[in-house]
Amino acid sequence: MIFYDPFRKEWYQQLSNENYVFGKTGLAIPFKKNLNEGSISFQISCHDGNLLGPLIGIMTSRKNNKSLAGNGLLFKNIQKEVIQKGGLSFVFTPEGLGTKSIEGFCYLPDKDAWIKITVPFPHVVYNRIPFRQAEQTSEFQLAVNIFREKGIPFFNPSFLKKFDLYKLFKNDEDIGKYFPETILINDEALFRLFISKHRNVYLKPNTLSKGKGIYRLTVEQDGSLSLVGLSHQYSYRDLNEFLKERFAILRKKHYIAQCAVSPALLNGERFDFRVLSHFQNGEYLVTGVGIRQADKQNITTHLPNGGRLVPYSRVQNQQHDHFFQVIVNRCGELLSNKKGFFGEFSIDAGMTETGKYVIYEVNAKPMSFDEEEIEASRIQNLCTLFFNLAGFKNPS
Repeated sequence: MIFYDPFRKEWYQQLSNENYVFGKTGLAIPFKKNLNEGSISFQISCHDGNLLGPLIGIMTSRKNNKSLAGNGLLFKNIQKEVIQKGGLSFVFTPEGLGTKSIEGFCYLPDKDAWIKITVPFPHVVYNRIPFRQAEQTSEFQLAVNIFREKGIPFFNPSFLKKFDLYKLFKNDEDIGKYFPETILINDEALFRLFISKHRNVYLKPNTLSKGKGIYRLTVEQDGSLSLVGLSHQYSYRDLNEFLKERFAILRKKHYIAQCAVSPALLNGERFDFRVLSHFQNGEYLVTGVGIRQADKQNITTHLPNGGRLVPYSRVQNQQHDHFFQVIVNRCGELLSNKKGFFGEFSIDAGMTETGKYVIYEVNAKPMSFDEEEIEASRIQNLCTLFFNLAGFKNPS
């Protein structure tokens, strides 16, 4: 049992003559005979005689109103699982880093409350910063350098752009064939050729997710073009008119164009697979698979934009299971070899009407899954990964 005094910002323990250390840098936890008023207790595991932990840092950023951003429910569930396994987690922002300690926030499950806390540097850091621009700040870069200097494992190092991932995966002989042809919209002549070749394409922001800003562009039989978004639809006499009105905007906003496929249907509507993966025992394994089915708009299957949740059991078979395991392991290997270690990621995949598999996107920072069993497995796998990266034996 160790104690934290939030007023004095100090840690202590009440077992005399014991020399306990806490955190990556080995903060000594001194003995105090008397309990300070207002102190908070934590039951934590002891390893190798005197090493307490592990201590897990979850890095996020602040909103404009200075409150913490990110998935609060995920942070709470991680803390519950980490505590149950004998560790401790806290949430912090890059601005909270000091020379010897970090100021952050710790969730207390028994009180359903957050407290401000000062802790030593953690054994491992999980990057859950939710905004791309926050990863461009000097504070973020400084934090990453500090973790590297201190030998602190730091996983899911950054957001990734859609076109960068496409280039990474498309040239791989094992999985490249599953990615629809894609270009970055920055050259008008190339874009013309792409539209003329495919005639039915998706236009997606290179740096947004969750179906935001997505359009479907179709060349009709008479040469006219239709541009359909989630809530708006536009018509153009021909490609020239479309390019005159839209090309500069698409280039400025860094859009990509991805050729559309004729998707397999389930009860008359298109559907996609959402595949979640985590690094376990030296390889990437499937944590869970969900299905998202399009609603009337038929452009994206994301739930915030009208998609529906369908149990994977409706279509599950050995062929699907094998395919997902093959692609998550290969995608994970490529990601970590080229972009830094990714302990988790998700894949948006689908099937064509002729039964061929398609990989639409790979997501470096997966959203929460609405399937409770998948999200529960996610928490367990993340915590197992935390313990392993921290060098602590993971309790069963």
